[in-house]
Amino acid sequence: MAHDFGEEEEIQPGRAYDSQLMYRLVGYLRPYRLHTIAAIGLIVLSSLLQLVGPLATVIALDLFVRPVAGSEVVSPVSRLLAENLARRGLEPDPATGLAVVGMIYLGALALAFFVLVSQGYLMQIMGQRIMFDLRRDIFERLQRLPVSFFDRTPVGRLLTRVTNDVDALNELFTAGLVSVFGDIVLLAGIVGVLFWLNWKLALVTFAILPALALLTLWFRVRARQSYREVRAKLAAINSFLQEHITGMSLIQLFNRERSTLDAFDGVNDGHRAANIRAIFYYAIYYPMVELITAMGVALILWYGGGRVMADALSIGALVAFLQYAQRFYQPLSDLSEKYNILQAAMASSERVFQLVDQHTEIHSPVDAHRPPKVAGGVEFDRVTFSYQPGEVVLRDISFRVRAGETVAVVGHTGAGKSTLASLIQRFYDVDAGAVRVDGVDVREWSLVSLRRAIGLVLQDVFLFSGTVEDNIRLGDSDITDERLRWAAREVHALEFIERLPGSFDAPVRERGAGLSLGQKQLIAFARALAFDPSLLILDEATASIDTETEQWIQLALERLLVDRTSLVIAHRLSTIQRADRILVLHKGELREQGTHRELLEIGGIYSRLVELQFGHKVA
Repeated sequence: MAHDFGEEEEIQPGRAYDSQLMYRLVGYLRPYRLHTIAAIGLIVLSSLLQLVGPLATVIALDLFVRPVAGSEVVSPVSRLLAENLARRGLEPDPATGLAVVGMIYLGALALAFFVLVSQGYLMQIMGQRIMFDLRRDIFERLQRLPVSFFDRTPVGRLLTRVTNDVDALNELFTAGLVSVFGDIVLLAGIVGVLFWLNWKLALVTFAILPALALLTLWFRVRARQSYREVRAKLAAINSFLQEHITGMSLIQLFNRERSTLDAFDGVNDGHRAANIRAIFYYAIYYPMVELITAMGVALILWYGGGRVMADALSIGALVAFLQYAQRFYQPLSDLSEKYNILQAAMASSERVFQLVDQHTEIHSPVDAHRPPKVAGGVEFDRVTFSYQPGEVVLRDISFRVRAGETVAVVGHTGAGKSTLASLIQRFYDVDAGAVRVDGVDVREWSLVSLRRAIGLVLQDVFLFSGTVEDNIRLGDSDITDERLRWAAREVHALEFIERLPGSFDAPVRERGAGLSLGQKQLIAFARALAFDPSLLILDEATASIDTETEQWIQLALERLLVDRTSLVIAHRLSTIQRADRILVLHKGELREQGTHRELLEIGGIYSRLVELQFGHKVA
């Protein structure tokens, strides 16, 4: 069985560097500009401090060790210092000079340590705050996207955006974007000092740069592609796990553990293979970098050693060249790694901003309708709707539900019953016609006002992790404790809630695990009633309820639906016989409407549905 978890979309190549994406990324630094400036200053300072050690070595060898060794050649920096001392009438003392130079060396190392610690801590704090801002923006956008977006987008892919892609951007902010300034300053400083000490040996030192550049170019291209493959395979794993963990009960029911495991092995193996390819490129690159830099050191020893023997270069300068060479090659390697971080960040930012920029087809108009009170009247005016182009779900539907009226909707599976509820709440927009609430097209309503006036109870109740109280109140502080208890009492949920450990503070696990279907339905009823909606939609709300629980709910509904517009979608025809009117949908069309008695007398679709359900004609 083939599984498509959006790998092709994940692996689509993008540009190596996108200035617009980078501009948007840098925008997340603006609230922390002082942190950024301080971090850059600390990085530049630490880079400059790394130049001190080799220079101190040059001075120690040229001014204080050289007289003992009998050499006459000194480096420019040593000559400059000696001339300054001579102008002041000071004679360098080897013992004192070595002690002073040693203290300077140690002081520079100690200061560099504290600077690096401070810079690293500052960058990590800033990175965590930026990740917080990014994840908040992504989740805020997700909450405003239409339901149709979630119909076509795997949840696992969205989780990859919020977790792995944001982590990749964090690495850019903490280890790439700002710290590159330190590498550039260090490289520029080393180049300047080496040419100052001896330009010929400097050219020899840099002779390996073309080979290093070619190796880096090869690695950059290969690593970029392998990184994209790894990210695509990771997204596939997340999508697979999300889908199959959610459906674990079905897998176990049909004994599909082995076949599902085999399918996961395929997805997992793809991720492993992509990682192994990436590891191969890293395994080649870093040893080759070490080999080329070792060749650079060998060139310095060969050429520089000969210049020392010819008295054309001081021993201090040669030692400094060896020390600076190690410091020079390391930032070059780091810059290549930072380029890979940049590549990862560009790919991740492209996907993150695609999500953040996702067009919200359904939104409130500028002058949205926000009535102070909602009566709840509903009208469908020649409505045609399709989820997919060319696949019509509702065709030319027209009916009215007066304020305070209870209307039931019945029909075979796939007739379009639940779609009516989705269109009233404006989860989707109609293809033709109009859906009106209180005479106003739902497209002219404020989404907040419209949905606040509607209560919805589904057959498949969704409960959040938290407490019973959290799941009824949903964070609305306007719902008092008294109203909370009243809503639970009216739907006969208070009795079982008070038996739970902690009562309303009883913990609710993910999706209400540990509660019965009936208990979850009662909590959903309490939730709907606590918000006091003007329009109540029950979408197969009693389909999973046992007989005793259904009787409780029916008793509550008989009283609570008075003066409240209600739309009852049901397969259980026994629950809707007292409705003011019944609408019969068949293949997306409104075929019949009337009271229970009127529809039975017609002897049409409704009558046949009743016969099928009860097994005999109902008089």
